[in-house]
Amino acid sequence: MESPKVTVRDEAGSVCVVSCSGEFDQDSVGLLQAACDRETAGRELLVVDVRDVSFADSSFLNTLIRLRHTRRLSLAGPLPDQLYRLLELTGALPLFEVREGGRIG
Repeated sequence: MESPKVTVRDEAGSVCVVSCSGEFDQDSVGLLQAACDRETAGRELLVVDVRDVSFADSSFLNTLIRLRHTRRLSLAGPLPDQLYRLLELTGALPLFEVREGGRIG
């Protein structure tokens, strides 16, 4: 298992970028949730950079959906194949704006 890592950085304006890498499942997705709860309050846009996510299960997807319901959220891509399939198979893909090439602005 590739250890999950979450980093947070502020961008211009009121944008916060949360970069995720590694494998996320029910035991590790709390890292993403905690970082977003702690670091992104009051931001107009939350961008979750998922380019380096090597595995994501339904708990990762559930966290993304919950975050989307609390603030404006975009995914920075391109989406990894496995995450793309998860979003497509569950019908969740249309819920997310995907910024290809990792464009933030």
